[in-house]
Amino acid sequence: MDFLGYIWTNWLYIPVFNALIWLYNGPAKENLGYAVIILTIGLRLVLLPFSIVSERNKIKYNKLSEKVGEMQKDYKKDPEALKEKVRELLKKSKVNPWAKILVLAIQALMLVLLYQVFIGGIARYKLNVLYPTVEKPEIIYTQFYGFELGIRDWRWAAVVGLVLFAENYLIQRKVKPNRSEQLYAIFFPIMSFLLLWALPMVKSIFILTSLAFSYFLSLFKGMFAPEKGSEVD
Repeated sequence: MDFLGYIWTNWLYIPVFNALIWLYNGPAKENLGYAVIILTIGLRLVLLPFSIVSERNKIKYNKLSEKVGEMQKDYKKDPEALKEKVRELLKKSKVNPWAKILVLAIQALMLVLLYQVFIGGIARYKLNVLYPTVEKPEIIYTQFYGFELGIRDWRWAAVVGLVLFAENYLIQRKVKPNRSEQLYAIFFPIMSFLLLWALPMVKSIFILTSLAFSYFLSLFKGMFAPEKGSEVD
């Protein structure tokens, strides 16, 4: 086994698989769907500090958009001056996109790991990698409210697409979108639906849970207000 394969299997796949089965045996009460939901919430809680930074950046971006809109009106006859003013504004705002990138990257990694867990079903041989402290279940029920987690299902994929569409719609109601943003609001949910339709249903459960977590996090916007020293003036 090469080094990267060793890291992937022993440091990523096996720990995630063990966590999932431990949750299945305990808090999820032998419901694999709930185990995935709890695992997702646990992951988002671990990433909470980065999510808070990301929410703060989102507030800054909204303020930046308003400022840039005002600058475009003031300097519409002087594009060079506009570029310089926008450059100064971006430098002053100190917006760092890495927190959001990290959160998205780790969630994408978890999606790949869950795909590996569910591909081909959770066969008995997969349980051989369980730690001694994790009880090996006699039977693993892979249905969630009558839906099979390990196979694709267009209905759950459609729910994700509708949620993403609604989220984009609500955001664009507050700020008038440009042409590219309008196209993104339409095509991103459609592409997400098509992609998730081709993947096991568990991916849709993971994404819906993560979206719900992000929504509840956004309800506490007062917590994420940028500090005075980093506000966009």
